[in-house]
Amino acid sequence: MNNSKYKIIAGSIFEDERGSLTFLNDFTLKPIVRLYEIAPINTTIVRAWQGHKNESKWFYCTQGAFVVNLVELDNYENPSDNLEVHTIYLESNNPKVLYVPGGYVNGFKSTMDNSKLMVFSDFDLEASKKDDYRYEPNKWLKNW
Repeated sequence: MNNSKYKIIAGSIFEDERGSLTFLNDFTLKPIVRLYEIAPINTTIVRAWQGHKNESKWFYCTQGAFVVNLVELDNYENPSDNLEVHTIYLESNNPKVLYVPGGYVNGFKSTMDNSKLMVFSDFDLEASKKDDYRYEPNKWLKNW
């Protein structure tokens, strides 16, 4: 299991008479090998629980808002039902990137219509599929 912990990489928004500029200057793209965007059709869709032993992910809300829940696994074949759930809110009007190292599973849902979540990964798709662990949506959280 990866000894790293999840973390928030703060960004900011600069505004003047020309408009706004959103920036994440402390977010480095050096380890990234692919990215994708998730746009749920409504705010009732829950995508949970998926994670990796080794792959890291970075989550950035480009539009709307999401609630993201994380669980650090104690066992991949039969994880405990009583693991701590960490809740993070990502909103496009408060720019920040959520870094999630290997060793965690995540689940999320949008909290606003038309939300979009950009996901960055340090594994290509084939390597990611070999490091993929999934569990039932209500395993750690009954009420999203």
